[in-house]
Amino acid sequence: MDRRRFLSGTTAAAAFALGAGETASQSAFAQTSSQGEAASKRVLLKLGCQSHPTTDAHLKYLVRYGVKHICGYPETAEGRIYSTVDELSRMRELAEKNGVTVMCVGPPALESTYIDNEKHPAIMLAQSPERDRDIEQFQTLIRNCARVGLPSIKYNMSILGVLRTGRVPGRGDATYSQWKLKDAHPKTPLTKAGHVDADAFWERITYFLDRVIPVANEYKIRMACHPHDPGVPPEGYQGVDRVLGTVDGLKRFISIRESEYHGLNFCQGTVSEMLADPGKEIYDVIRYFGTRKKIFNVHFRNIRGHRDDFVEVYPDEGDVDMWKAVQVYKEVGYPYMLMPDHVPQAPNDPEGLQSFAFCYGYIRGLIQVARSQT
Repeated sequence: MDRRRFLSGTTAAAAFALGAGETASQSAFAQTSSQGEAASKRVLLKLGCQSHPTTDAHLKYLVRYGVKHICGYPETAEGRIYSTVDELSRMRELAEKNGVTVMCVGPPALESTYIDNEKHPAIMLAQSPERDRDIEQFQTLIRNCARVGLPSIKYNMSILGVLRTGRVPGRGDATYSQWKLKDAHPKTPLTKAGHVDADAFWERITYFLDRVIPVANEYKIRMACHPHDPGVPPEGYQGVDRVLGTVDGLKRFISIRESEYHGLNFCQGTVSEMLADPGKEIYDVIRYFGTRKKIFNVHFRNIRGHRDDFVEVYPDEGDVDMWKAVQVYKEVGYPYMLMPDHVPQAPNDPEGLQSFAFCYGYIRGLIQVARSQT
């Protein structure tokens, strides 16, 4: 019998089609089950990436390793928070030319930046009228993304940025980023933000959401906020209470301005860093936010350790069972990107391209196995 004809008529077609990409595998599923069963079992996970820059050379690098969905970064003129329709369109057209879909946009503000170095600090410093001007620019970005057909924007509401205490040896010549609270010694007692207790931080978050989420609702743009990385003790760090550094804080966050377009850039690594025993606890956290459809992106990285004491490792060697995590994302019907993040560094891999490539292959393999089991 002709091999192709044989495969097309059996369940083996689904596994065979995996190598041909998502469209072929979904077609195979449709042939081997009823429409209703396929809809309930289909794996919608997508291998993605949020690495800079969105250039032709970098897009070709991503496609080389099977990445066809990204968070993109348009070339935005200096001084503006919003990207114009033309700037967004050029980015999208360049991506599509390379066979890549832009699923999310990263703006040049509300990044995971230490506030003393932030170019646009007014929103997080509660500086009026400057923060109203910056929020208006975010509203413009939402409208422009809708006009170009870009469905999501990621952002941070951070003052301290990403806190780490150094690097430690990893496997081979790689080094891993570490956070050990007992060894943390900030350069200054306070940032330029001064003391920001929980009430003040929640006021700033709510002020932003009250003005941005209604626009996101109107234009149907998902707003994905990253948790605080890492969490700190209740008394704060450098005078700041990181209210998005606990699972309870994230639960409160998504309840403000409840909307299907208000959710999380769910950094699995950062959320693992909040937990006493991430290898046991992370799966129920994924279920909580996933069943409520509040996960808009996933930073799919692993750690070794726990709250206040951890290192960021390759995805196959940490305390979290990444295959089990994929099964939970599948269980809750999560349909967007799994992206590597904070990859290990090595002397001969200064931009982390080799580490990213390893992570792409690892994630792609997990997704393919998940599809083969539907």
